[in-house]
Formats: sequence, structure tokens, C-alpha cells
Amino acid sequence: MELYDNPAMASGTLDVGDASLAWSVHGNGPVAAIGLHGGPGGGRVRGLPRRFDPSRYRLLNFDQRGCGQSTPHAGDWDTTIDGITTDAMVADIEAFRVHFGVERWVVWGGSWGGTLALAYAVRHPERVAGMVLVSPTLLRPSDVAWFTEGARRFLPEAWSRFAAAVPPAANLAAAYDAVVNGHPDLEARRNAVTQWLAWEAALVAHEGPSGEMPERDAIAFVRLVTRVFANAAWRGEDELLAGVRRLAGIPCTVVHGRLDLSGPPQMAFQLADAWPGCELHVVPEGHRGGPLMEARMRDAIERLETA
Repeated sequence: MELYDNPAMASGTLDVGDASLAWSVHGNGPVAAIGLHGGPGGGRVRGLPRRFDPSRYRLLNFDQRGCGQSTPHAGDWDTTIDGITTDAMVADIEAFRVHFGVERWVVWGGSWGGTLALAYAVRHPERVAGMVLVSPTLLRPSDVAWFTEGARRFLPEAWSRFAAAVPPAANLAAAYDAVVNGHPDLEARRNAVTQWLAWEAALVAHEGPSGEMPERDAIAFVRLVTRVFANAAWRGEDELLAGVRRLAGIPCTVVHGRLDLSGPPQMAFQLADAWPGCELHVVPEGHRGGPLMEARMRDAIERLETA
């Protein structure tokens, strides 16, 4: 398996009414595909196009609402994020499909992008030709509780610093959302951004050092993550898994790390159990993966090319 030279063939923005979404298209093959990045707020996966053979795929890579090169940008404190919801982002994906005249496409999603990919597929199963999900999250209330509370048993010192940055609350994600997106003191908001990012870094520290984001991107990332986490992606505890049962017959490969602290592999097993025909690969790596996750992901993409 090789990494492909797949530069952007076209780029632009799509006006969806209350946002302008930046996009790029890679390859000119017969199979349409779309990549959904993590976060929310992580911005386009720059290396993703190299995983798709440009002679077989036509990949749409874009920045979701509020981040990357899309506008308005959540890294600007005066930008409201009230319109940024899972349903709004599902509608954005459909807007792209209509704009580019795609009948059905392969959907790739990583981390939060896996949640969004599932939400889209459950809403529009007839538009999905196949899926590849890497370190997907389900973002149920119980998953958010694990991320903000349960993982403390492995990282008690880091968690104490994380919890101390906001007022005591039963729902730490909601407490962070209230501070980052509504506190009158800008320094309190900045400190909450710093401490949320420090907690995320602690959860993946065993996987190697984390790279730093520019300040504007970091602000956007935390504002969006805390809002979506505080609302558990606006889905009930069992809603997404119940909907996944509608996807029987759609080929899907899930690749997950057994050492993923932020999104334990139990989620991937539950997803595979709920989805007849879903193929699951668990590798001895973490959330960000490594050579084994990379190999499994690229193999899945290549096999979907002829699906």
C-alpha cells in the first residue's frame, strides 16, 4: 500500500446560509468520497487525501463550521456558535452532496468525525455507499462522562487541574461550555481553553507528544468541543446506536485503538455489534493511532474502492 500524490484539484467555499465552508477536492476518479475531521473544530485532515488513490476517488475534504478556513470562525470571541449543532453539520454534508451532484459517496470519519459520519448515515442511508471510521466516538452522555470524569482514575493529578479550572459541577463539559462560551472575564475563558487542551493532551500523552495549535484555532477547538460535549451531540444515550441498525448492508470498516483513553474501544465493539456486517479492527495503539491503524485504514479504503 502506498501513499498517493493527491493535491487539490479545486478549492473554494460553499455558502450554507449562516456559514461559508471551505473545501478542496482531490482526485478525479469515479468513486465520490467525503472526509469528516475530528474535534469538532479540528479542521481538515491535511494528510487524508494521500490515503485515497486519485485515479479511483474524488475526495471532498472540508472545514466544518466554525474552524479552519470556514467562516464565521469560533476562534473570534465575538462569534456566536449557537447555530453549530450536529443536525446543522449533517445538513452541511447534504448541501455539499447536492452542490457537487453526488448520488452516493464513501464517508470517512475520524474521532468526532466518526460521530458526525454516523449521524449523517443514519439520517441519509440511501446516500452512503460505504464507510471507514477511525477512532470513532459515539458521544453519548456516558461517553462524555468517561472523557471528563471516568478517565480520572488513570490521571488523577491532571484531572485535578482540569476540574479546578471551572466551578464545581456534576457535568464538567457543561461547566466548561459555560465558562468558555459565556464567562464575562476573558482571562477565565482563556484559562479554561488552556486547561481543556491540557486534559486532552494528558489523555494521549502515552501516545507521544501533542503538537500545539495556533491560539485562534485552539480557541475555536475548545469552544466547539465543549459545546458539543455539553450537549452529548444532541443525541440520547441509545439514539445513535439504535439508528445504526438501519445501516445493514452498507459496507463499513471501523479501526480503533485498544489503548485509546479518550474513547475506549468498548464503543467500537458496541458499534460493530449494532451494525450487521460492520468489520472491526482493534489495534494495540491509542486514539491517534500509529502504523497498524494506518495500515488497516488504508486497506479498508482500497477495498471499498471496488465496493
